[in-house]
Formats: sequence, C-alpha cells, structure tokens
Amino acid sequence: MKKSTKLALLFIISLFCGGPHLNITAQHTSVPVKVGVVVDHERWVGKLGLSCIEMALSDFYAFSGHNYKTRLLLHSRDSKNDVVEAAAAALDLIKNVQVQAILGPTTSMQANFMVHLGEKAQVPIISYSATSPSLNTRSSYFIRATNSQTSQLKVISSIVHAFGWRQVVPIYADNAYGVGLIPFLIDALQDVDARVPYRSVIPEFATDDQLEKELYKLMTMQTRVFVVHTDTSLGSRIFTKAKEIGMMEKGYVWILTNVMTNLLSSMDSSVLRSMQGVLGIETYVPETKELEEFRVRWRRKFQNLELDVFGLWAHDAAKALAIAIERAWTNESLGFKKRNVSGNSTVDLQTFGVSQNGPKIRKTLTSVRFKGLAGNFSLVEGQLQTETFRIINGQVEKGVAKWISKGFWTRQNGLVRDLYSRSSSSENNSSKANLGTILWPGGSTSDPKGWEIPTNEKKLKIGVPIKVGFKEFVEVKKDPSTNRTTFTGYCIEIFEAVMNALPYRVGYEFIPFMLSDGSSAGTYDELVRQVYLEKFDAAVGDITIRHNRSSYVHFTLPYTESGVSMIIPIEDKRSKNAWVFLKPLTWDLWVTSGFFFIFIGFVVWVLEHRINEEFRGPISHQIGTSFWFSFSTMIFAHREKVISNLARFVVIVWIFVVLILTQSYTASLTSLLTVKQLQPTITDVNQLLRNRDKVGFLKDSFVEGLLKNLGFRDSELRIYNSIEKLDSLFLEKNGNNRISAAFDETPYMELFLKRYCSKYTMSPAFKTDGFGFVFPKGSPLVQDVSRAILYVTEGDIMKKIENKWFGTQTNCIERLNTQVSSNSLGLESFWGLFLITALSSLFALLIHAAIFFHGQRHIISSSDSDQATIWSRIRLIFRIHDQKDFSAHTFEENVAVIVPSERGQGSNDSVHDVVETIGNTSNLPSPSRYTSHTDHSDFVSSPEYGNLNETSAVELTFRYQDIPNTSDAVHEIN
Repeated sequence: MKKSTKLALLFIISLFCGGPHLNITAQHTSVPVKVGVVVDHERWVGKLGLSCIEMALSDFYAFSGHNYKTRLLLHSRDSKNDVVEAAAAALDLIKNVQVQAILGPTTSMQANFMVHLGEKAQVPIISYSATSPSLNTRSSYFIRATNSQTSQLKVISSIVHAFGWRQVVPIYADNAYGVGLIPFLIDALQDVDARVPYRSVIPEFATDDQLEKELYKLMTMQTRVFVVHTDTSLGSRIFTKAKEIGMMEKGYVWILTNVMTNLLSSMDSSVLRSMQGVLGIETYVPETKELEEFRVRWRRKFQNLELDVFGLWAHDAAKALAIAIERAWTNESLGFKKRNVSGNSTVDLQTFGVSQNGPKIRKTLTSVRFKGLAGNFSLVEGQLQTETFRIINGQVEKGVAKWISKGFWTRQNGLVRDLYSRSSSSENNSSKANLGTILWPGGSTSDPKGWEIPTNEKKLKIGVPIKVGFKEFVEVKKDPSTNRTTFTGYCIEIFEAVMNALPYRVGYEFIPFMLSDGSSAGTYDELVRQVYLEKFDAAVGDITIRHNRSSYVHFTLPYTESGVSMIIPIEDKRSKNAWVFLKPLTWDLWVTSGFFFIFIGFVVWVLEHRINEEFRGPISHQIGTSFWFSFSTMIFAHREKVISNLARFVVIVWIFVVLILTQSYTASLTSLLTVKQLQPTITDVNQLLRNRDKVGFLKDSFVEGLLKNLGFRDSELRIYNSIEKLDSLFLEKNGNNRISAAFDETPYMELFLKRYCSKYTMSPAFKTDGFGFVFPKGSPLVQDVSRAILYVTEGDIMKKIENKWFGTQTNCIERLNTQVSSNSLGLESFWGLFLITALSSLFALLIHAAIFFHGQRHIISSSDSDQATIWSRIRLIFRIHDQKDFSAHTFEENVAVIVPSERGQGSNDSVHDVVETIGNTSNLPSPSRYTSHTDHSDFVSSPEYGNLNETSAVELTFRYQDIPNTSDAVHEIN
C-alpha cells in the first residue's frame, strides 16, 4: 500500500515536471513536433519511463538542444496493461493527433500489434522495454531502443559450459513473451553440448497449487539447473514457493534472465531474501559523471526510488528521437497524407493517413550515435546493441538481501573477472575461474554438479546382455529354487567398481536382456537401442563403442583395450636342409668376413716378411702361410710366431673381432637347429581373400559386418560362440568347415590365447574404441562415470579384476619359451668391429712404411737421377723390402761379405782393404742385400765394383751386429 502511494506520487510529480517543459516550448519560435507516448500508468515501468522521457527532453533542450528548430510535444496515453487498450491508444495518436513517432509501449505483447500500425502509417514505434525476440522485427518502422532477450543467451550458455552442466530446464510463462525466447535458448545450449530434457511452462496467472505441483514435479527429476524467464510478478511467486518446499537448498542452480534482474529494485525485500544463491544476468550500465548527476537530480525529485536500466533506455530513446527529428525536419508540412479509400468505409485502420516525414525520421534515427546514460547509443538493424553484461549473485547478510557482482561477460572476451581482464586464449573465455566465488543455494560455495538422483526416484535400470560363451566377461545365472538372478563377470565387476568410485551414491539394479525362456532377447545393437527408447537407463556388458551406436546414445570412456584382432595358427619353420649352417649370417656379412680374413693375412705378411723366417720362402709358401695364419685365428689354432709389435697389435684386434663373430655364429646356428621357429600360417587379410579361406567370428558380433565389407562371402564365414568351439574350428578335419583365421575384439582374443597360447598367435586387424557403458543421450552421469573409469583403470583395482577373471601372464610360460624367432645376423650389427679392424691395420701399415722408408732413404736417393726411372725406383723398393732386415734382433747368424780389391789377387794389402772397409762402414753394402746366402752372380754386372770375375775378392766372416751401419754401402743396380 505504501509503495502504491509512492508510485502515484511519482506519476503526479512527473506530470508536474512536464508542465514547465510544455510552457518552455511554447515560448520559443521553434516548431512543435507531436510525439506520442504509450505506457502503463499503473505499472512501475510505465511511470518510470514517462518520467525519464520528460526529464530527458527538458535537459536536452535546456543544454544541448537549445538552438534546435524543433521541439517534441508529448502526448501520453495509458495502455492500462492491456493489448487492446494499447492498440487503441496508438490508433488514436496516429489518426487523431497525427503524431510523428510513438515512444512505447512497455510490454512486448502490446508492441506486437502496434508494430503493424506503425508500418501502415509509416510512423516509427520506438520501444525502450519490449525485449521479446518474437516481435515482428521485419517492420522497418519498429525501433527497439533496448536489448533483445536473445543478446543474453551467450552469457547463459557460457556459464553452463564453464561449470560443465549438461542439462538445463527453463521455467517460463505461458505467453508470447515467455515462449518466444525458448527456441533461441535451446539452440544456445546445444552449442555448448547441453540439452533441455524438460520445459516447465507455467500459466501466466497460475494459482499457488499449480505452482506447487509444477515445482514438486521438477524435484522428482535429476536436473538441478533452472533458467527462470518470467516477469517480476510471477518470478516472485516462484521463488517464494521454491523456498517453502526446499528447492533453494544445496545442489540447486537458479539462473535469472535480465527480465527480472533489471527490475530487482522494484521487488519486495522478502522475495529477495528467498533468492539467496541465485545467479542473475544483468545489463551492465557504465558509471559516468552524467549518470551520477542524473541520479542526484532524480533522487532529489523522487527521493528513495531507484532508477533502473529501463528508465535509462527511455531517457536515451527520447534524446535520440529529438536529435533524429531535428535532422529530418524541413520547411514542409509535418502532417499526414490521406489514403485513397472508398467513401463508405467505416474501419479506422483504412481511414488514417500516412506520415509524410516518417521515412526521413526512421532513416535519421537509425544513424544517430551518442553516449547516453545507459551507454553508447547505436542502433544496428533497428536494435540497440549491448556489448557487456554483469553476472550478479544474490546473498543475504544480516537479514538484508544484496546482489554482489561476480564477473562480467563481454562479446570480445567472454567471461572475465573485471572489465580490464583479457583472456589469454579463446579456451579461457568460458572458464569458471574467471568468476568470483559464488554463494550457491543452501549457503554452499562448492560448485553444484547440476543434477542429483532424487531420493524418491526408482533405481536405475541397467540392461545386461545374455551370453552363451566367453562368460568371463558377462554371465547371468538364475537360481530356479529361489528365482534369484545373479550377474557376474569382468564387465559387471568393472561397472560396480566404477559406481563405487563416484563421489555420490547411485542406486541401480541389473535387468537381463532376455526372453521368458532365458535366451537372449536380441543382438547388442538391439540392447543399445533399448537404452535409446528409455526401456533401460543404461546398459552394461562387453558392448563395443561404435560410430553408428553413438549417434543415438552416449558412451563412457572405454575401459578395455581397443581393436579387432585376427587369430591365426602357428607352425614350426625350423630349417632342416644341408645348407642351414650358412643361414646364421647374411651374405653381405659372409663376404665382408672373408675379405677381412684375406686382408689381415696380407697385413701380417707385410709386417713380418723382413724379420720373420716363417713368412719367407717361395711365393706359394708365403701366400699359404699368410692365409693359414689368418684363417686359423678363427679357431685360435695359429702356430706361427708374430715378432713385430705392429703385427701383434693388429692380431690382437682381429682375434677380438673373430671371437665375437664366432660366438654370435654359434649362438645363431644353435637357435636355428634346436629352438622352434614358430611363424603364422597367414600373414594378412588379403591372403585370406585371395585364397578364399574360411574365417570365423563370434555370434551376434558386429565383426560379421566388417568381414562382409572386406569381401568375405557368406559361405566363407563360420560362427562360434565359445573358446572351445573356436579351437575346434581350427582343428576341423573337414576342409569345408575348417577355418584359417578368426576375427574378434582384442579382449576375447587375448582370453583365447591365454588358454591356447602354444598353437595360435594374434595380429591386429581393425581399429575400434573398446568396451564402454551405455547411457541415454545427454545423461549427466556420463561425465562422472567416465572420470571414475579413469580412476579405476589407472589403479590396482583393474589389475585385480583382470587377474581374477583372465588369470596372469605366468599361466602361459610355454608360449614365451616357444615363440622365439631367430633371424640371420647381418652386417649392420658388426660394421663397427670391421671399421676398428681396418683402421688399426692401416695405422700399423703406415707406421711400418714410415720406418722402412726412413731406414732406406740413402739407398733410394743415392741412385743417379739421370739414369733412374720411377719404375726402377719402385723395383728397387720392392727388392729391398723382399730381403731380410739384419738390423732386427731375430738375425744373429754369420754373414760373408765379399769386398773387391784393386791391388790384385794375392796382394798383402787385401786384408788391409777389407779391414779398412769394415772400419769405414759407410761404404759397405747393406747386409739386407748381401748375406751369407747371396749369390755372387749378383755382383758380376755391378758397375760400382766392376767385373768380379776379373777382380780378386776376400771373404770375411763377421757378426753383423758388430758393424755399426752398412746400409748406405749399396748403390742402385739396374
């Protein structure tokens, strides 16, 4: 009663304030332009809007527009909160007053009919509070100077997505205003993978009993997220009743559209206290100096009555209209042009005229831009654009209801904590972390999961398939004496472990998918379809996640290994031919090994030839000795002594390489001769298709369709339903029934191999997604159950269940011992050893060559350069290297050196000459050239000593080691 008195006082004061404005306009020489105002004089929105319109025009013409040639002259009409009255008021203003534009009406239902009048008369209709998207916006003469309801749907869907809610129930009034938003809301929720399982439609004038009945119905459902889209009158009753019956407790989520949040200041405080924990979407109005000054003047006139955004929109709409009319004004008449109608027409809609300035006013109005009290005024396609919304949270402190800001939503950045925040990526703009801590219904600060299992609801009905074989996965037994059905198996225990891992309790009961006689009621596809038809709330078993099934149901994450595998027999492929001893090594390793045996023999010969008697003699003897030495290292049976340190170094490296080669060869040959070489009889599916072999598959499995798609004929397919039956198909003596391979999902095949591991092997064939639990489309349980599956599979629970039903790997030791394959050893495994051998041998040869050339440098360089050729030098080098090196410690025998004498035979000076020669060792021939074995004929043609047949010689026996150096005594021999 007190509020009604205040509203009446407000309206009287507003009319009083409008009086001076009309007098002021009359004092100027400006042109008055008639503008209609259609509002509800008895409703707060109407009175507030009219007051703000008049204050806007008074302020505008007093300050910004004092030089304008036009002045708006307001003509107000009361729509009396009725559609027909609003239409009648608009018709009167257009026909009788001939207004150039109409501000209003306040409701979307009233505006729906006025739009057609404005279109017909070409009079712009500017509404500051009609937000319904169902309005006929196709009319170019309807201007929405407010937000459309659809502009907030992105905010709602972002909140739903941020908290991971999968189901939302809208609560709305059964009128054009409420129904118009729902299709757009459903589309917005589907974009974030949320669905609407139920729509709560409440009569506009519902009784308390109707409200209570509908709310109790919502309590029996799983969904706990509600979006309320009603006016303040119906919304207040909904929350009051929800508080009474216990729907404002922990676990519930209530979201308000801006229809109510924009008018919270007009709601009763007791209702606001019942809305604790409610989230609201509020149109954001930036704080500016102009807005604060306007509020001060407003409070001075209307005291404690708060402004809301609708009043600010009304203010900006009036200012925009004044600017547009000034821009569109010409010296022409502002009247109406009459229509050509028959004289006897009595219908008002056919007798009013058409505004001559309406098209200009409409055009200029859509181009008006300014910074208003409610924000930037900009019309796009005839609608005001709002870029920012605020998210508020209802809280009660010391009995006083407050609405606290928890964040914002902007078109550019999505959800943000404050307007200065910027999301680092597009993925963060829908994160709940971007909002402040929210107080939910019941005083809880923990995020609701958005659904609950009602205490008065029946248990979940879980469908379970009936299986004949592979009962380790699922087995259904019925005790005839007690008529009790038990459900066991790997899949059943996994499901029970997953449900126990949920953070809340879910009641359920297993129901076998079978006929009255105990047989299966259909295939797995039919079982999955029963979930879609809501005959079951879920399905549990060895059900594979398939694309065609996921189109009408939801699967959880898989809890088994994925894929379809092929089982094929294996046979022993051990070689039994006479040339099996060659198989341990590949041909390239054989060739490389032979080459290095020859190479090492050559290197040792080079290093040992001048100092080791065992590597001297006829050429055939030297070649044989070298090869014998090299190849005998293979069995470490070489008898020749190695004197040179360089040769010893090479032999040590080579023996190490030979040791590795022989040991590897022995191991590989032993494996080839003694260990079973188990290899599959079939290599791939294409081989089966080429040979038109028979293949098997599990009964009622989707694998049958896969095989047919590959090209297998019906006559080539064999069905099995148990492990024993599958093994018997492989062993079938009748060739027409014997299969060459079997196909099924990996878990089945692994179970089969654990029993027959020594006879078969498994090869992957197709990719699938494994076993999963089936739930209806959009079930809120899917996300939590999938998370619980991850918990179970990552821990020890899964291993214990697998060991219980399938056994451990130690049960199949035979398979580990028999399925060993031995491949030939290749060069790629030993090339490093050969590289080391080659480098060490070349290194030894380089050192030997350096020592040799250094020791013979005087002999090679002392020859006559004019007579010597390159070939003669090379021959000299080889002839020198072919002789023994008496400087080596291995030669201690006597040598005879024949020294020519120039005094003639029998001269007493001969001995003196020899002694003199020995004393001067620089002129003696090299012992490597002249030894005790040297044939005297070598000296016959020597130009250095003349013809020895004509010259006397002295033979002297001495120990070479007593001679300092005689290598320089030899000259080149041609």
